[in-house]
Amino acid sequence: MSVVSYAAELKAALKQYPNFPSEGILFEDFLPIFTKPDLFQKLIDSFKNHLEATYGVGKIDYIIGLESRGFLFGPSLALAMNVGFVPVRKEGKLPGECVKATYQKEYGSDVFEMQKGAMEAGANVVIVDDIIATGGSAKAAEELVEKVGAKLLEYEFVMELDFLKGRDQLSAPVFTLLNGQEEKLKN
Repeated sequence: MSVVSYAAELKAALKQYPNFPSEGILFEDFLPIFTKPDLFQKLIDSFKNHLEATYGVGKIDYIIGLESRGFLFGPSLALAMNVGFVPVRKEGKLPGECVKATYQKEYGSDVFEMQKGAMEAGANVVIVDDIIATGGSAKAAEELVEKVGAKLLEYEFVMELDFLKGRDQLSAPVFTLLNGQEEKLKN
C-alpha cells in the first residue's frame, strides 16, 4: 500500500473537537489510531516508507521524538527502521549533562533538553512529533541537534496547522503525513 492510501485511512480514524483547546481551533485527536494495531502499524509504515523512499535504507541514524506525543510513535518508528531513538524532554526530566534550547509558547516560554552524548557528532537524524503549529518546539529541537553536532535531515509530523506557518521557521524539509488545516475554525 502507498503512503497516500494509508494516510486516507489514518485521517478517517481521527476524532475532531471544535474549539479545543481554545476558540478557533479544530483539535484533531490522533490517539484513536493507537487503539487499533493495524492503524498504528500503518502510521509507522507510512513514515518508514516515506523516509526510505527519500533517503534510502541506512542513511538515518536516529529518530528524535519530542515530548510527549513524539514518544508515542517515535520509538516504534526507530525500531522499525533499525535506528536509535533519542528523546527531547522538558527541562529537568533527563539525567546527566544536557544541552538546552528555549522556545516560545502561546503564553510564555519553555525549555527543551537533550542529553549530551546521546548520539555521535555527524549523525543523520529525523525529528518527529504529532503536530506542527507555530514551529517553536520543533525549532528548539533543531537547535539541540545543532548543539550536539548532528545533521537534521527532515521533520516528520502527523498533522499540521498550515495557517500558523510553523514550517517557515524550520531549516530542514518538512513532511506532514495527514493533510493539515489551512485555516482557523470558522464559527
